Amino acid sequence: MYATGNKKMLNMLILEILRVYTDEEHSLTQQEIIRLLDMNYGMECDRRSVKNNVMSLKEMGYDIGMDKGYRLLSREFDDSELRILIDSVLFSKSISTRQAKGLIAKIRKLASNYFNAKVSHVSNLPELNRTMNRQAMYSLDAINDAIAGKKKIEFVYNQVGTDFKLHPKREEPYKVNPYQIVANNGRFYLIGNYDKYDNVAHFRVDKMTDVRILDEKIKPMSKVPELEKGLNLPKHMAEHVYMFSGESVSAEIKTTPDMMSELVDWFGNDFRVIKKADGTIIACIKCNHSALRYWALQYGPYVEVLSPKSLRKQLREDVKNMTLKYQ
Repeated sequence: MYATGNKKMLNMLILEILRVYTDEEHSLTQQEIIRLLDMNYGMECDRRSVKNNVMSLKEMGYDIGMDKGYRLLSREFDDSELRILIDSVLFSKSISTRQAKGLIAKIRKLASNYFNAKVSHVSNLPELNRTMNRQAMYSLDAINDAIAGKKKIEFVYNQVGTDFKLHPKREEPYKVNPYQIVANNGRFYLIGNYDKYDNVAHFRVDKMTDVRILDEKIKPMSKVPELEKGLNLPKHMAEHVYMFSGESVSAEIKTTPDMMSELVDWFGNDFRVIKKADGTIIACIKCNHSALRYWALQYGPYVEVLSPKSLRKQLREDVKNMTLKYQ
């Protein structure tokens, strides 16, 4: 409860009432604002004070309409932006259910009651496949601090056991040069360099525990062959569709024109269609070798990898082994 009669807080209390109870389509009269001030905050007020404080808020830059009652016309985030934020949290696999509910509750506080009535169903959705690592958000915060400070990090990297719990992959912690955090398929990944080697490595943040920032400066990107010209994030993500590490290869894929949407979804716009004939196309793309293998298996009935030969050979073996299992 706010201190009764503290007039210095009146303009902020009126702003809070306008934020919660009004929007572009809904307004409040002076009398309704007076009633809510008394009911919510135990604050007594008269009509003149309401108008004077609203005028002060407008002078401070708040977009408040006064033509048909008082209403807050614009906010830091509009309803569509808030919905995007809520959906992003809701379907993120990198945070726990408790953390997701807490974040959504904070986001909903930025909106009016009318918006919250429209999204009340989000609390009734079934349990989603979320991380079992409660340290994930703290790890994310520590990694961001390390990247900002250009410091190396150490952490335990885990895998899921048959007991559905995280277990360290090895006793020795990983020492990594962190460069960038990215989101892919609902999870956060760290793009970095494992300190012992010169290649780019990817680590799932929700599999990292006991993250510790070291005093050592990171290895400059220029010392990592794949990053010597800097990190082109859109290009990097397009070439690492499943976040596998390793060098990218040039490949040719034979498919049909109706697969163009899938190709753009996975590889962006940075590929070429080099041939069209007889209802088929040949696309030239650049992608991580292992990632392209799994992608081709996923879309097996609809695509054929023409090159590189090493990948064709690997896929031939994969298909043969799959055939044996399903006989």
